[in-house]
Amino acid sequence: MATGAPGGNFRRWTPTPPERGSFPLDHFGECTEYMNSYLKCMKFTQNQNAPNCRILAKQYLKCRMDNQLMDKSEWETLGLTNLPGDIPTDKTTTTTTTTTTNSGGGDTGTT
Repeated sequence: MATGAPGGNFRRWTPTPPERGSFPLDHFGECTEYMNSYLKCMKFTQNQNAPNCRILAKQYLKCRMDNQLMDKSEWETLGLTNLPGDIPTDKTTTTTTTTTTNSGGGDTGTT
C-alpha cells in the first residue's frame, strides 16, 4: 500500500488563511435571519449581483460586525457603497470662494 500525496508529491502542504482572516461561526444563530434572507434573494435573482441582494448582504455583514463575528471594515473596502436606501455622505469638504473687488478710487497715474 502506497502512502503520500497524490501524484507522488511528497512536499509538505501548508494551508493559507483567508484573505481577511478567519471568521468565527455563528453558533448562537444571531445573524441567521439575515443570512437566510440574503440566500433567498440570491436564489430568486439566479445568483445575479442585484442591488436588493447587496442591501441584504450589507445587513448580514453589519450583523456579523455588531456581534463580533468579524472585524469591522469600511463599506467601501467591502464593495457595499452607493446602494439604494443609503444615506449619502459627502466626505469632501466644500469651500466657498469669495471675490473682492477694489472699487476705491486709487491713483490712475494721470495729472
